[in-house]
Amino acid sequence: MDVRSLRYFIAAYEGGSISAAARRCHVAQPSISAALLQLEERLATTLFERHRRGITPTEEGHRLYPLARQVSADLDAIEQRFRTPTPPTPVRLGLMRSLGARRMTTLLKEYLGRGDNLALTLVNPEERCDARIINQRDVAPGEAFQPIWHDSYRVALPGGHPLARQKTLALEDLDDQPFIWRHPCAAMEQLAEALAVAGLRCQVRARLRTIEYTLGLVAAGVGASLVPAWPEIRARRDVACRPLAGLAIEQVIGIAYPARQAPAALAALLALGREAWESDGREARHTGSC
Repeated sequence: MDVRSLRYFIAAYEGGSISAAARRCHVAQPSISAALLQLEERLATTLFERHRRGITPTEEGHRLYPLARQVSADLDAIEQRFRTPTPPTPVRLGLMRSLGARRMTTLLKEYLGRGDNLALTLVNPEERCDARIINQRDVAPGEAFQPIWHDSYRVALPGGHPLARQKTLALEDLDDQPFIWRHPCAAMEQLAEALAVAGLRCQVRARLRTIEYTLGLVAAGVGASLVPAWPEIRARRDVACRPLAGLAIEQVIGIAYPARQAPAALAALLALGREAWESDGREARHTGSC
């Protein structure tokens, strides 16, 4: 049995589509499709149901998956046992603040898993680095940009706050409200500009750098703040998140990298960025919001 076909099967099973498997395996979609058909012919069974939105494993596909994973793991173990050790490829990745611990942990774990013997060092985006995960607004000349996430912002209110009874907030609702300010933060700067134009002011009770501490103070009733509408924040019960009517505060987060000659070690990271961006877009279209 062709081991490559098994690995293409694993990629298709986990990615949910032929296109996702092709990106992950760095091959053309017809190569994935042909390998899956050959595997189905060899096993005399159907492994996936094909439909317009992707593929769905059949019962036989679900049965094959753990076996294929085990075979792939065993082969990897054999290769590792007899492979001549090579020095890891160093990658310096600059990270802006407030990217979200959960999604960044997932992204970096996937990157290290797909990358070939990488040694990852995380630094500030202003330092020397091979690529940066930053706001699209901060992309420098000579850098290309691969979007990853589209973040929209909401006003976070303490649980039980009178304004939490409203589905949306007007900018005027923030006038003279106790507020937790984060700096540096492009979204906060956009809010500050809107407040200044309207002749409004918040009572700044604290100035912080991290979203985690900001949410802690909001939950404690110190004041409101502006935070990204990440799922883990919206799910909190001690904080109520409300959109600002008529003021869309958004930012696009992605990978800035050398436009002329991106290091080969970034290929897996850029592929993950494309997958996350497509997934983010599908979710936004499905829910009707960001």
